[in-house]
Amino acid sequence: MHRMRVLALAAVVAGSAFIPATATAPLTSAAPPPCSEEPRENPISEFTSYDELLVELDRIERVSAGRVSVEKVGESNRGRDMLLARVGSGPKVVLITAEIHGNEKTGPDAVLDLLDYLGTSDSAHARKIREQLTVVAMPKINPDAGALDRRGNDMTWEEAQARFPQLATAQVPWNYYTEPRQGDDYSQRPGFDVNRDYNPNLDYQPQPQDFPGASDKPGWFISPETQTVRDVYKSLRDEFGAVDTYIDLHHQGACYTVPGTDRFVTMSLSGKFVADPATPAGAAYAEFADTYRPEYSKQLNVAAYNALQAAANQNPDFGNITLYPQDTNLPGTGLGSFQLNGSGAVLFEVRGQTQTLGEQHRGMLTRTVYIGLDGILSSIASGQVDNLDPADYDRIPPTDRGQQTKSTITEIEN
Repeated sequence: MHRMRVLALAAVVAGSAFIPATATAPLTSAAPPPCSEEPRENPISEFTSYDELLVELDRIERVSAGRVSVEKVGESNRGRDMLLARVGSGPKVVLITAEIHGNEKTGPDAVLDLLDYLGTSDSAHARKIREQLTVVAMPKINPDAGALDRRGNDMTWEEAQARFPQLATAQVPWNYYTEPRQGDDYSQRPGFDVNRDYNPNLDYQPQPQDFPGASDKPGWFISPETQTVRDVYKSLRDEFGAVDTYIDLHHQGACYTVPGTDRFVTMSLSGKFVADPATPAGAAYAEFADTYRPEYSKQLNVAAYNALQAAANQNPDFGNITLYPQDTNLPGTGLGSFQLNGSGAVLFEVRGQTQTLGEQHRGMLTRTVYIGLDGILSSIASGQVDNLDPADYDRIPPTDRGQQTKSTITEIEN
């Protein structure tokens, strides 16, 4: 499969001051062009399939001359390998995951481009990242859903109960799909939104009284996909003392706009996933008050935003970056759970999903993710992330979602 090679554009701006979007694209008030969220049959052949991922990771490992190592760390519910790639030998570890929802496919391609670059480049920029950081990437953490090109995994509630006999009398989880959703019919192949299956207590064992749960409650680690990511996180924490940064790559709606403009949002960012455990709103997680670092998460997001605004000089679409809605409380996500455990956390929400945009804009959207990732890695490796103003995070323009509601945000996206 032909891989898109992307140059490291963000290094020169990784530690720069906040770059406002208006510096690259003037605001207008015209209505956006027509856009539809209606599901339709779209091709996905240009995105990296599971089989192609295996081939590509093997190739990158071979041509990297030992810089990139690849290992199997688990299996999906249907027995597909869950793979981890590692590059660099620095003291700070950055964990990147992609495609926890199988219809969100630019993340794996961008991660492969990043691994290819870091594994083969002898540039000063690549050497700096390898020397200062250990980058750990899991490009497809829900390969069963990826094969089906849908959000949820391929696992029945009965299979989960068989793995955890104590759940024999538990209520069916709220995030279990058995009906049509986003154009996919789960009636014949039910599954879970596994991005609601995490728990801030990384040693948690499922208890029947904690079901059916809710969007603003922790998950249970009942799926093998989340168990594997959890185990990788714990292993890295044991090795490094802490996981410095966690980045999770997602997609969102196709028709959101930059406020006051007719420009569709290319990608949204966020560093806020749970209520601050040091406040009354976050009292349920008070035990994590000493490890929660919201300011660092903001600085990481600013690093990504700045890199993309600088790249907008080459393509204005890179500058159409907004802030994901901040009224979320999602402790059952990997981002919420790992942020409470001390990691700086960053959410990427790319425009559109396969059922709305398909391969449209694939190259540009993949490159957007790459530039944002490179901006974060560059900023951490150089130490400039510590000089970024967390207040600049709140200056990132919000997302204009029109008539979207919070229930749509928390239940359909992220």
